[in-house]
Amino acid sequence: MTNTRNTPTEAFERTFPVRVLRYRLREGSGGTGAAPGGEGIERDLEVLEDVTVSLITERRVSQPWGLAGGEPGAVGENWVLRGGDEARAERLPDKCTIHLVAGDVLRMLTPGGGGWGTAIVT
Repeated sequence: MTNTRNTPTEAFERTFPVRVLRYRLREGSGGTGAAPGGEGIERDLEVLEDVTVSLITERRVSQPWGLAGGEPGAVGENWVLRGGDEARAERLPDKCTIHLVAGDVLRMLTPGGGGWGTAIVT
């Protein structure tokens, strides 16, 4: 799976042992500007059997920059929620391989795009 593909949830769940719990735009993640940066995506994937997952992600530390006075976008985040429990959330690095057991939730928040140009305040 990649973040550049918009695979339908039904096809994704049919292909992999996961249940998509959340898949939506990450509101407020794009940088401000005359042309605001695009919003990232939030995905929560519950694994239905024990699996090994490798993440190769970017922009988890440095923000996507803005240009010509535009503000940077939000950094991305990777999390694992053991047993789906928010209280047990562990932040993951940008590149890692991790073993998940059935019931764990992988949460991925992709970065927002940087804005372009100085926003005009009216």
